[in-house]
Amino acid sequence: MANKRDYYEVLGVEKTASDEEIKKAYRRLAKKYHPDANPDNKQEAEAKFKEVNEAYENLSDPQKRKMYDQFGFDGPQGPFGGQGPFGQGGYYSYTSSGFDGFSDFGDLGDIFSSFFGGGARTSSSRRNNGPRKGADLNLNLEISFEEAFLGVEKNITITRNETCTVCHGSGAKPGTSVTKCTVCNGTGQVRQVQNTILGQMQTTRTCSNCHGTGEVIKEPCENCRGKGTVRKQPKIKVKIPAGIDNDQTVVLRNEGDPGEKGGPNGDLYITVRVKKHSIFTRKGLNVFCNIPITITQASLGAELEIPMVDGSKQKYRIPEATQTGEKFTIKNKGFKSLNSSVVGDFVFTVSVQTPKRLTSEQRELLEKLARTMNEQPAIKKKSFWG
Repeated sequence: MANKRDYYEVLGVEKTASDEEIKKAYRRLAKKYHPDANPDNKQEAEAKFKEVNEAYENLSDPQKRKMYDQFGFDGPQGPFGGQGPFGQGGYYSYTSSGFDGFSDFGDLGDIFSSFFGGGARTSSSRRNNGPRKGADLNLNLEISFEEAFLGVEKNITITRNETCTVCHGSGAKPGTSVTKCTVCNGTGQVRQVQNTILGQMQTTRTCSNCHGTGEVIKEPCENCRGKGTVRKQPKIKVKIPAGIDNDQTVVLRNEGDPGEKGGPNGDLYITVRVKKHSIFTRKGLNVFCNIPITITQASLGAELEIPMVDGSKQKYRIPEATQTGEKFTIKNKGFKSLNSSVVGDFVFTVSVQTPKRLTSEQRELLEKLARTMNEQPAIKKKSFWG
């Protein structure tokens, strides 16, 4: 146990961390170290993934966490020269992650049941050998601002496992069949009994003959090499709804990896990344943009043609004496809500542009205008109260 890291250190949380903080840390690390997400370093990732799962298994259970906080890895020490009731390890911890390496710790339920003359089979073996949902997949998809506004249908290519068409997922060579493991009698687990001072203690470990599956494939399928699945890159259509925002996720049910033993397929999670636009920005359901206008338009008022996100143009009349920075709103021309019939607004801010080059005629007209106006506007003084 000397090479074990502290469970709190593994998850990167304080000992005072709440259940929610522990769960959040576990989800982040499990996603980071999942073997499927680390194909180039699968062995190390799997070891870390197991370590994270073990830490979460113990810290997420209030009773296990309390025991760990009080006694550490070795459990409560008895009068056996610093040894627990099993000789060297104290109380074993366990996890139901399904990885072979975890099962060597045994099943805490088996241990306590054997204290009181139990020994009934726990549900962990049934869970391991029963139907299991396939792994979920994650994908990032980049779309334009206009596509987010209008909605779009995309053809995407994903990499996933698919059921082998030769053996139909059994993993066995056509003409042969999968047989029940004779070592564990199809349970996937081997129970061991030890005689201790406290009586007979039972522990459970993964069967090394079938690796916890409860089945043995004597002649593997040549197409999938006994896995029952093959890696493929199918094309899938995905509909992105109008109004979707950056970092929102679209879920395609049953488009993940295939399930095991009749379990359902996993899901495909597509996280949308919306490209920045050169003209428009978004805040909530509202669209914002800046519209340049001339001095004469600002002074006299004008009917403008405002470009919309969908490519159309909307006529809008601004009043005379419009100032730089004034905002105008066109109702119901923003983004649609994904969860209701609400539609945002289109808000544009005007910016009065001063001409950089004037013709002689324009200069003469402006000079005539200047002679009729006070060219130094009065500076407004703030009162004592602001």
